[in-house]
Amino acid sequence: MTRSFKRVAVIGGDGVFGVHMLKFLLEQPHIERVVSIGRNQRKPPVYSLDVGQGDPRFAYYQAHMVHEHDILMRIFDQEQPDCIINFAALAYATSWVDSYRYYDTNVVALARITEAIRERDYFTHWMQIGSSEVYGPAVDGPCSETSPANPTSPYAVSKLAGDMHLKTYFDSIDFPMNVIRPSNAYGPGQQLYRLMPRAAFCALTGQTFPLEGGGVAEKSFIHATDLAAAVHIIMTEGSLGETYNAGTEAAVSIRHIVEMTAAAAGVDFEGFVTIAPGRATEDSRYWLDSTKMHDELGWRPQISLETGVVEMVEWARANLDALKLQTQQFSLRS
Repeated sequence: MTRSFKRVAVIGGDGVFGVHMLKFLLEQPHIERVVSIGRNQRKPPVYSLDVGQGDPRFAYYQAHMVHEHDILMRIFDQEQPDCIINFAALAYATSWVDSYRYYDTNVVALARITEAIRERDYFTHWMQIGSSEVYGPAVDGPCSETSPANPTSPYAVSKLAGDMHLKTYFDSIDFPMNVIRPSNAYGPGQQLYRLMPRAAFCALTGQTFPLEGGGVAEKSFIHATDLAAAVHIIMTEGSLGETYNAGTEAAVSIRHIVEMTAAAAGVDFEGFVTIAPGRATEDSRYWLDSTKMHDELGWRPQISLETGVVEMVEWARANLDALKLQTQQFSLRS
């Protein structure tokens, strides 16, 4: 049975994948209201992409899901979303410092919000953005939804715990939910400390790119637009209580991504990179089996990696002045 939603709230709507989700939702003619909730004031256009600008159906609110629970619930009660999509997460694989913060955001805040929202009559569906990292390294081939969980960082453990909490809620009290576990996503508007935007920025500004561990680790990558489409089809057509993987068929090395970026930017790869020490706790390969999505929902990614890398370089080229004001380093904030 297809579900239809008229009022959708996106927690974590100030992040790049939330932004692309907002854009996708605003392109759906039946949706009457799209509410974005982020921990920051709305970011500049280089990151917000001006999504929703001038659209009377759109609203942005600033609220911290950990520290401002009451404010968040007041926003929900005011806007009355029938569907809530949760992109919000403390999401950085190197999560061994202040690891408790990952549990505060990805488990405790999630449990608190879902316990409160299930009492609201207007609420009908929770869509959770999970992580492929809950499976750990895909040593023997792509991981399916039935592969054993093998998280190897506090971040991955916290994401698995959040998924399990939601599934238990569904099994026990019929809490209406789904989880999507996507491949590594990317897209215009992504923060500079992430792989693709940083590589594009360095290539275009003549900076050296530090290729950690020689770039031998492998990941599969999904464009933010394909991710938004996958989220939408799961929340409207997916079987309630189910988890779905969404990724591309092949895993590629980080080195290959950087080589593609160098080619798109017109720079020499060998002169553009320097080999840096690899992260001691980095998994060797993330790779998903998305057969369930293909067979049950008919979803497949539409944007090739080659097209996506070129788009990332062109986004960086068009926004170089703004990007020069941004940090290339991840900072763990309260």
